[in-house]
Amino acid sequence: MLAGAAAALGQAPLSAWYLAFPALVWAMARMLRTGSAASAFWVGLLVGAGYFAASLNWIVSPFLIDPLVYGWMAPFALVLMALGFGLFWGAANALTCRFALRPLALAAGLGTVELLRGNILTGFPWALTGHMWHATPVMQTMALWGATGLTVVTLALAALPLIWRVWGAAAAALVLAAGFGFGQWQLAQPDPAPRVASLRLVQPNAEQHLKWNPDEARILFQRQLDLTRAGTPADLTIWPETAVPYLLEYSPEVAPIITGASGGQKVAIGIQRVEGDRGWNSLRVLEGDGALVATYDKFHLVPFGEYMPMGDLLQDWFGIGAFAAQVGNGYSAGTGPAVIDLGPELGRMLPLICYEAVFPYIPRRAPERPDWMLQITNDAWFGTLTGPFQHFQQARMRAVEQGLALIRVANTGVTAVIDARGRVVQALPFGEAGALDVAAIPGALAATPYARWGEWPAIAAILLLFAGAFWRRRRHLA
Repeated sequence: MLAGAAAALGQAPLSAWYLAFPALVWAMARMLRTGSAASAFWVGLLVGAGYFAASLNWIVSPFLIDPLVYGWMAPFALVLMALGFGLFWGAANALTCRFALRPLALAAGLGTVELLRGNILTGFPWALTGHMWHATPVMQTMALWGATGLTVVTLALAALPLIWRVWGAAAAALVLAAGFGFGQWQLAQPDPAPRVASLRLVQPNAEQHLKWNPDEARILFQRQLDLTRAGTPADLTIWPETAVPYLLEYSPEVAPIITGASGGQKVAIGIQRVEGDRGWNSLRVLEGDGALVATYDKFHLVPFGEYMPMGDLLQDWFGIGAFAAQVGNGYSAGTGPAVIDLGPELGRMLPLICYEAVFPYIPRRAPERPDWMLQITNDAWFGTLTGPFQHFQQARMRAVEQGLALIRVANTGVTAVIDARGRVVQALPFGEAGALDVAAIPGALAATPYARWGEWPAIAAILLLFAGAFWRRRRHLA
């Protein structure tokens, strides 16, 4: 468990890849120091549990927003999540017992289960081992094979010292040096022409436990109006996820109040919307006298946060409802990725609401290639130590993978402008109320290899690793 926890040191905010990568080698070595499949499973489970407990410690934060009701669940959530994801690593380690070249098979097995973890049961591709490179030029290789591909490569490099000792360590160091070099070369390339359009990013810094208090909600709403009104109106003002504490369906006077503060210019707001007995976590674009320009409904919802599996039974039997949803037992899902055309100056924008920026597949499944991406989020749920910063780094990864700028507007932060190579161009301090004025949107690069091929490079790398381990096994048997 200690080895697994040490391998998590590369995750934000520590970002200590120079400790995390050797620790990953140590963790894999410990996993391979077993004889039977059963012992391999249990050791893999414990290593994985240590890794995920350290990486995902922020999972306790939502339960502490209302501690009298949910606080008792916090330790169970962390332990069960760590052990649940540890099962994936245990299964991968047990599989290696069938191969003579076990380190290579372990790298392939872990790569496989990490790919599966990002997709099955709605998916959760958070804290991949490849994320340890987010603070280095190596992150630029995600444009080639995505975060999952970099995870497979990282695991393969960690396996090399376990196969050939000194020569394997030297080979891993050489490949990493090449990754650093490629990243530096990419970052030195000319930037694409920016899109000249002004933005104002509003960060209200609302405390989650006060956000839905009626008196505090009015203060929050007025704060965002004041930040929108200050200075010269922007072409587009953006408020974060669920920033409006009212429903336009029941309070139609709210929309013209918002656009009145923007001088009639476009305002993109995070807001809940309802239709009958159903509710959605939405982004809506308003302009003029409050006219609705576009609506996007979040479609990849957070299990137990925005909807409850078997929600009616849990609500009726135990009184347990989803954390974030204010309507019924949870939100309804939208129809899927969408691109909103905001006109010739602002261009086409792909909206992502909070959790959706964690999933590499969502931008790839958009109906057309956008000019830029927008993430609105409320990371006040995730505390102030690790969760918001890990979430922010994953948004940067989506920019690199797609070769598109990403504008990020968060309730408490990190609110930032990220260019098509994942660099932070502008940002607001975390945990402060304020507005960030942006004079231009960073330009888009050509579609990256990952944008065209998706996870196929990662899958090909996994198959090659398995083939190498299997070939060695056949050769050993011969």
